[in-house]
Amino acid sequence: MPATTPSGFHALPVTILQLSLDTVLKSGQSFRWLSYPMNSSAGPDEPKYEHRFCLRDRVICLQQSSTALYYKTLFPVQTTLEQTASLESQTLPWIKDYFQLDVDLSQLYDQWATADPVFRRFRHRFPGVRILRQDPWENLISFICSSNNNISRITSMVNNLCAHYTPPLLSAGIPASSELQAYHPFSPPSALTGKEVPATLRSLGFGYRAGFIHRTAQILCDAHPAQDLTCEAGAVEPPERWLMTLREAETASAREELLKFVGVGRKVADCVLLMSLDKREVVPVDTHVHQIAVKHYGVRSTSKKTMTPKLYDEVNEKLAGIWGEYAGWAHTVLFTADLKSFSAHDLSAAALEASVPPESPKKRTRETADDGNGEQTTSSKRSKR
Repeated sequence: MPATTPSGFHALPVTILQLSLDTVLKSGQSFRWLSYPMNSSAGPDEPKYEHRFCLRDRVICLQQSSTALYYKTLFPVQTTLEQTASLESQTLPWIKDYFQLDVDLSQLYDQWATADPVFRRFRHRFPGVRILRQDPWENLISFICSSNNNISRITSMVNNLCAHYTPPLLSAGIPASSELQAYHPFSPPSALTGKEVPATLRSLGFGYRAGFIHRTAQILCDAHPAQDLTCEAGAVEPPERWLMTLREAETASAREELLKFVGVGRKVADCVLLMSLDKREVVPVDTHVHQIAVKHYGVRSTSKKTMTPKLYDEVNEKLAGIWGEYAGWAHTVLFTADLKSFSAHDLSAAALEASVPPESPKKRTRETADDGNGEQTTSSKRSKR
């Protein structure tokens, strides 16, 4: 029996094959979605979670069944009826843009499965994994935080930053709970340029990344200053608008601009290119992606502790040659499959291993993760970004 539309929500026909919301929002692309478990007595096709995301002027709420995406919008109490109607009309276009629902993911899976025997063997176990089209400023800062880090800690850092530097937009009740949750928009560049920012961020657990974030915000604000210092709170700032223009630039030119920022190496730049700047062919390469390329795609192994530019390009070109125009999207399916947090999923890392012919076992006690600038550090965790 089809799931009924939750009270207060609108329904958008989207199948799990096109978007697996629970998977995509936990795949290490965006770090500000808050997920709440729903009533445990829900039917087999009823939504299991509600996911919420705070924009500058509203909070987007999403639930999903196997055949539909359900959405509603929360607004600050001071929002007028006229404003509410206008903003409400923008929510569905935002959802379609953010999840890039104009891209037929089932068709891409068919193409990748035809071109790639490895992908073909596990495609049905991990459907609906797609690339988000994020705000470039938020995406940039989030992935500066990602260097030598894991998803859980990045999530904590990003949300701490927002809670400290951005006033709450609104507070709302948590689903299936009597508690209230405050929702903070992402902090604008101007909020992170003050002299006290590095020390404050270090106190919030950012470590050496505190200086990277501060300097990147300063560089952007100095290069693209606000012309009107009295502009409305919450307005898009000039640095944010400039980052948006990189969507129209050639991939190499956009990457060159991103590499000028402090704390941005090739891996971080490529994540931003793929996840917010429409460069869908880009494959961000870290140690895990290199290991997959070595084991399944014939890329040479190396004993070096650093990801050299030559090796990075070799992996990128090899995978792009197999997967084509949307190579970055295909890579994200493999990356998600390799995350420790999905070890219980039908397509965990173990399932991927079981789906391809085994090679000679190699003893490995610890794993390395790229720090975002080409360096590799040792860690016992797999959920590195």
